[in-house]
Amino acid sequence: MKNNDNYLSNHSRREFLKIVGIAGAGVGLFGISGCLNPGKAIRLYGTGTLDIGKKWDQLYKDTGIKLLFQDNGNDTGPVIANMINGTASYDFDLGGLQGGCERELALAGKILPWDVSKIPNWAQTWQWVKDIPHCKVDGKQFGLPVVVNADSILYRPDKIGGKVDSYEVIFDPKYKGRTSMEDAWINSAVFAAIYLKGNGIANIDNPGDLTESELGIVMEFLIKKKRDGQFRTFWKGWEEGVRLIKSGEVYAMTGWEPIVYAAKSSGVNVEYAVPREGYEGWSNDLVIHIGAEKRGLLEEVHEFANWELKGYYGCELAKQRGYIVPNSLSVDYAKTDKEYNPIDQENKLNHVRDKFLKSKVYWQNTRPVNYKLYEDWWSKLRNS
Repeated sequence: MKNNDNYLSNHSRREFLKIVGIAGAGVGLFGISGCLNPGKAIRLYGTGTLDIGKKWDQLYKDTGIKLLFQDNGNDTGPVIANMINGTASYDFDLGGLQGGCERELALAGKILPWDVSKIPNWAQTWQWVKDIPHCKVDGKQFGLPVVVNADSILYRPDKIGGKVDSYEVIFDPKYKGRTSMEDAWINSAVFAAIYLKGNGIANIDNPGDLTESELGIVMEFLIKKKRDGQFRTFWKGWEEGVRLIKSGEVYAMTGWEPIVYAAKSSGVNVEYAVPREGYEGWSNDLVIHIGAEKRGLLEEVHEFANWELKGYYGCELAKQRGYIVPNSLSVDYAKTDKEYNPIDQENKLNHVRDKFLKSKVYWQNTRPVNYKLYEDWWSKLRNS
């Protein structure tokens, strides 16, 4: 396989599983079951936070399908390299990866479009999620967004001395040396662009897909802030992110919402801001690998997709991760199973949905037009 260093700044979310005590949820390719009926076993190459561990047993009870889950590391560049230059597109039947890779993988002939007529529960997906543009290629549905959320700012109210509602806190000299951003342009360049656009500092059209000149403005801004000592560090991975905010080493940082849950579970008061400039939205999408067709499993992968949208998976994902499947069927399911709380399910659904419907959201883009320039600029920032 050829080495592909694009997106190596997008660190894996696997570290988070260790923090919340579910590191054992991710298993190897053949780690879930013993004797399998090959005709009813499918292989999923997905982001570790999509895995529900032993709870996949419910899939087998409901459908007779066994799932073999392999964590892809969530680092988009190597995943794309494994799909296009390696054998992952043949070795697995399904992928679960950050939205935005669909066009490149489809044009390379590594993934297949979904037949949504074979996924009855797709009709229950919220319309604005169905309309996510990067999920379609030439009008065909190549990505099914099974998880959505929108990210912003984590902060310590006790250190800041009040409520945060702007990315300004990250760049305010008042907090010099006490702020942080992730060492990942896929997120941090977007957050900086949202700040500059939202406050009229720079003329930016789409923060998630910057032109060459817009990218230059954003990255020069970040480089200057770094040289001025604004950032304590650029954090890498869940463990460092949680440590920084819990310890009080940083007062505010851009990052992922489950870090808040991890900090609060340790008794530390960390809040998640509702930024006036808007959120960075993202989806994790289910895609069909060409390997599924080779093994004659197209019916099974559609049945699996329908099962994921049915309610049980949404309940368990929300319980384990705080993430949601974008429909209301998890609430209906929770009313039938004492293991889940329908009020909690509804609150989590509303919380995520309100971000998208009541605030501005700019979509994360894992493959912007100028993605190679992003990587070049991020190397300059690291070395500045």
